Amino acid sequence: QCLTGEEIFSLHGIPNVSHVSNSSFSTICPAVLQQLIFHPCDHQENFVDTSKPRSLQVWGFGFLAVTIINLASLLGLILTPLLKKSYFPKVLTYFVGLAIGTLFSNAIFQLIPEAFGFDPKVDNYIEKAVAVFGGFYILFFVERILKVILKIYKQTGHNDSENGEQNCSQDKTNPPKPLSSSNGGTCYANSAVIESNGNLGFDSISVVSAQEEATQGSLCKCLNGRPLSKIGTIAWMVTLSDAVHNFIDGLAIGASFTLSLLQGLSTSIAILCEEFPHELGDFVILLNAGMSTRQALFFNFLSACSCYIGLAFGILVGNNFAPNIIFAVAGGMFLYISLADMFPEMNDMLREKVTGRKMDLTFFLIQNAGLLTGFIAILMITLYAGNIQL
Repeated sequence: QCLTGEEIFSLHGIPNVSHVSNSSFSTICPAVLQQLIFHPCDHQENFVDTSKPRSLQVWGFGFLAVTIINLASLLGLILTPLLKKSYFPKVLTYFVGLAIGTLFSNAIFQLIPEAFGFDPKVDNYIEKAVAVFGGFYILFFVERILKVILKIYKQTGHNDSENGEQNCSQDKTNPPKPLSSSNGGTCYANSAVIESNGNLGFDSISVVSAQEEATQGSLCKCLNGRPLSKIGTIAWMVTLSDAVHNFIDGLAIGASFTLSLLQGLSTSIAILCEEFPHELGDFVILLNAGMSTRQALFFNFLSACSCYIGLAFGILVGNNFAPNIIFAVAGGMFLYISLADMFPEMNDMLREKVTGRKMDLTFFLIQNAGLLTGFIAILMITLYAGNIQL
């Protein structure tokens, strides 16, 4: 162990300001000889230099990770033609499950323990973190099995009341189609604000007349789309909230890379898996709010660029202060996004797309595959981080 002169004195109960007598010198002599013979301080300096990434590595890998993550905001252009494919809901379900698994696992294996100053090799918290995920997964598995059994029970049609309830639930999950008006306009309904009785609320209908669409070419446009004043308010709310979200993601990535390259890689993987379905969903919302494809891509990418600002702040804070607070905040956000945001989204996809027992089982297996893939990936990074050299 590397010890300074003050530490050697304090370990032997000798004040630093006192003179060294013959008896005190004979007491500290073995410790001094041990420092001179084995040079533990030299080994410690070499260890610190090799374990903590250099500034150039932090900025380089951080910038690369954020750039790759921001490319997810442009996936809407590539995946728009695939939205109507029959297999696309299955692919999206897998990525949503993968995002939940990576975000939840990254929070309990990496961010929250790091916020408390735990070391996986010293504090042995990995088994307890696995138990936390196990408790979550057991309830998820049991809930899905019970829902499948209850759904099969309802489909047998024991009485008329069960059939009436099933018809009512089907009416709620099927949003009304666009309505044609007498003047050639079109009414669009937002399914998110459909009332419980299946009727449309007043605020959920927006009318675009045929004359307005015809004269739109003469108005001032942005990126070959509708005028910004004609775009729904929901688009700007989504863009602003997404920019704040990406800023926090950048903070987590920057602070993680200042700690170690493996910590930064783990956090980046979790955020990348979450950004794929998240950015695609934002892209669809912007289109439904009235933006053109170019406008939706531009504003989606613009909000994603706030991740670079968060990266810079995270690196500066991580290099000059202890980034434990950033890890704590990011861990809480990851838990919220995975459990309160994306988990209900996965449930909604299951209700909308599953129509039979075979599809029920297929989507259930896909969800499990995504969750377990994300969990195993983060677990392996945590277990073998000390054996991987970057």
